[in-house]
Amino acid sequence: DLYVEWYLTSSIQSQFGAFHRGFNRLCGGPVVGLFRPEELEQLVCGSPTLDFDALESATVYEDGYVADSRTVRAFWRVVHAMTEEQKKRLLFFTTGSDRVPIKGLGNLPFVISKNGTDDHRLPTAHTCFNHLLIPEYSDEVTLRTRLVTAINNAEGFGLQ
Repeated sequence: DLYVEWYLTSSIQSQFGAFHRGFNRLCGGPVVGLFRPEELEQLVCGSPTLDFDALESATVYEDGYVADSRTVRAFWRVVHAMTEEQKKRLLFFTTGSDRVPIKGLGNLPFVISKNGTDDHRLPTAHTCFNHLLIPEYSDEVTLRTRLVTAINNAEGFGLQ
């Protein structure tokens, strides 16, 4: 019992104290008491569910793309075939965060725009606006290759 007490409490007291002070500095006050622990966790960590079907349904298309465009259909096939880790990387690439908003991906204002027809260009994103720019690639393999290259090399603002 003493070892468990030390391991779970005493050994991390200074680290937890720093976390507690920082959390209360940013999120403290009487409002915190209104949340259940699960709700507070979701606010801090985001939703654990990556529902890309909901994101696809809510996506807006611009600059020549529509939901039935060949490149858009190929994009969603590629996305739905991705691993969870790749989907998190895509989310980070397009929004600047790999966390799902509290109301889910279906409530994320997400835009996909056409960005030319050059097969050699990588997709780009305006993370502040959840805006993904995708060239009209000649085929799905090229789209997959360029998209995976882009998301695997995204650094955001270098804040990791």
